[in-house]
Amino acid sequence: QRRWMPDDALIVLRTVRNLLAGNGPVFNAGERVESNTSTLWTYLITGASWLAGPLRLEYVTLALTLGLSVAGVVFVMLGAARLYAPRLQGRRALLLPAGALIYIAIPPARDFASSGLENGLVLAYVGLLWWLLVCWSQAPAIERARPGHLLTAGLAFVAGLSVLVRPELALVGGGVLVMMVLAAAGWRQWLLIVAAGGALPVAYQIFRMGYYGLLVPQTAIAKDASGAKWAQGLTYLGNFNAPYLLWIPLVLVILIGILLSVSRIQPAARGARGWRRALQSPTAVVIFIVASGALQAVYWVRQGGDFMHGRVLLTAVFLMLAPVAVIPIAVPSTEKFSRRTGYLLAGATGVLWVATAGWSLWAANSPGMGADATRVTYSGIVDERRFYAQATGHAHPLTAADYLDYPRMRAVMVALRNTPDGALLLPSGNYDVWDVVPAIPPPPDRPLPPGENGPHTVFFTNMGMLGMNVGLDVRVIDQIGLTNPLAAHTARLEDARIGHDKNLFADWAVAEGPFLKERPYIPVYLDEDWIIQAGAALECPDTVSKLNAVRSPMGPRRFLSNIVHALDFGSYRIDRVPLYELRRCGLDIPPPKTPEYTGLPATGP
Repeated sequence: QRRWMPDDALIVLRTVRNLLAGNGPVFNAGERVESNTSTLWTYLITGASWLAGPLRLEYVTLALTLGLSVAGVVFVMLGAARLYAPRLQGRRALLLPAGALIYIAIPPARDFASSGLENGLVLAYVGLLWWLLVCWSQAPAIERARPGHLLTAGLAFVAGLSVLVRPELALVGGGVLVMMVLAAAGWRQWLLIVAAGGALPVAYQIFRMGYYGLLVPQTAIAKDASGAKWAQGLTYLGNFNAPYLLWIPLVLVILIGILLSVSRIQPAARGARGWRRALQSPTAVVIFIVASGALQAVYWVRQGGDFMHGRVLLTAVFLMLAPVAVIPIAVPSTEKFSRRTGYLLAGATGVLWVATAGWSLWAANSPGMGADATRVTYSGIVDERRFYAQATGHAHPLTAADYLDYPRMRAVMVALRNTPDGALLLPSGNYDVWDVVPAIPPPPDRPLPPGENGPHTVFFTNMGMLGMNVGLDVRVIDQIGLTNPLAAHTARLEDARIGHDKNLFADWAVAEGPFLKERPYIPVYLDEDWIIQAGAALECPDTVSKLNAVRSPMGPRRFLSNIVHALDFGSYRIDRVPLYELRRCGLDIPPPKTPEYTGLPATGP
């Protein structure tokens, strides 16, 4: 009912296409840009697609994300059940879904469970980590002198994967590794934890620095993940809460936790003393997982949230609900309570669960954002699934072919066919027309071989649907910086739409490509002087070094150079106005092609 795939998911599939074609993990062949936030998601889809053979990438991705979403819910419930199991031995009890029910009732949770984005992988990862963490916390006291190495290594390995699932999940996985190291019984166990948890992420980090020349994915550079937009983040939080009244399940969950504590069905406390044993205890892991969820929420509010309704806060909700994913309704032991008190406590817990189920039923049928769901208002937040369903005319926009019905998509295919000699295509104000900047023609004595097209570049925001509908020989770049190494290193615009708050002028695309740079070959809204200035600004030594890091041939020397300069490349920023960039870099300003306007001549006696 909610199957779909947004433009951001199609960005990943373009990278997968390049991987399967032998071009490497890149968005555009010959340009080493990591346009996908989740490294593990990219390679999971690649492996599954290779095994699936001729099956469409979109269907493989849909199956993966839906399967992993379900697995994540299963894992988190297994972890919660394991958490309460020691206190329920020999007692009559009924395990009921509470936190899991709350989560799946939230409409955005179901939207992104089948979206083709990495949300399903995140759920599976968090659920598995939670389950293993509970198992680790309940290791029998007799094994503490010689702990189970398999469980320790497995938990450390999964915790280490966090940064490959999503960079911000390093706050969760890294915290688990710190807990494990502090609770380690000796140096051998400490070494095992460090090796199992750090080997793969450290190896990939070295590869990322050498191959891409950055410490983080380019998406983090494009969105300035270290920046702060608290006001926009609070707007995003309110936008997520308002349609579903999420404070209601929050209150219910807190009350359920209090009743479980009073009923002595809270996580069993370790009888042994010592801070190491206190760290490796059910109580400690519950506090940690809830605090991790709160920290994720604070991180995203500080970042400014996202333009997709609810998406980035779903992980925080899932983490905080993990300890109550399922709850036990049990008759308390008569050793501590009278029979009547025991039944009252169990009954009260049952009433709260019924209230939770009632809220879940109401929230699951909520209209969500209502009339604003498909409109880009001042907040910049939309219901992404409904937005693309409306824009394409397909109830379930899933394949790249479905997105041919998105405005401008069929027109760009026509424009590409009509420019066999090559061109830069720029979106015009007319959805059925693209502005064409012709490529510089080859010399008369060296024409293009028969059947071979000239260089094509398309400059457009929706690079996912575009990249999946054109050939891999077509360079697709954006003004935001997700796929464009130049745009990513511009400054973030303070009041722009969240997630789209960089905007490189199209003049730069003309200047850096093999295209004609003067009238009448450029659109009227481009300025010849700006193009000339942008071309001169591209000669800035630091900019040349940054672009060479991703465009020059890869070899041992380039790999080592990128590692050395990765930190500097990540912090490098240019000015998107060519004239200001020339001044920033200290370069000479080319003489204007058209005389500078200085106003009307002075008049008077």
